[in-house]
Amino acid sequence: MQFKLTGFAGLILIEPTIFRDERGYFTETFNHEIFKKAGILFNPVQDNESRSVKGVIRGLHYQMRPFEQAKLIRVTEGRIFDVALDLRRNSGTFGKWFGTELDAESMKLLFIPRGFAHGFSVLSDSATVQYKCDNFYRPASERGILVTDPTLGINWQINIEDAVISEKDQKNPYLRNAELNF
Repeated sequence: MQFKLTGFAGLILIEPTIFRDERGYFTETFNHEIFKKAGILFNPVQDNESRSVKGVIRGLHYQMRPFEQAKLIRVTEGRIFDVALDLRRNSGTFGKWFGTELDAESMKLLFIPRGFAHGFSVLSDSATVQYKCDNFYRPASERGILVTDPTLGINWQINIEDAVISEKDQKNPYLRNAELNF
């Protein structure tokens, strides 16, 4: 595994070693000891999976303290544009976002530390996204940021006028009005 810095403290792009032959492939997507040696202290307690069609944007989601979540994101089918938005007020990258394509072919992963909002857009006909979380989902602690907040200027890599965004996510506030406790 190769761990690549993103310019955001704790936000790491991971390129797994993939062994391919005529039978198919083998790769390791998470190993607690290897992550620990790379400085990533991550103890997942919940696995989630979503499947979405082209043009869907999910996000930008986060949970308030003390239920914030670190996430390890991977795509098992298709291709997405994955976005992590730094909500840590004492961070030099507060209010800035990092975006990268993740796909089933390259099998790259994105580790998102606590204190970030997360979202993605689907670039392929469909995509299946799996993510490990280090804290359980708590509906009362869930919050979101509007994916079309103009102050963020996120380029979701799709035509935003045609994007499919849930009614719930369309009601999320701009970052300046969001409830934050990081």
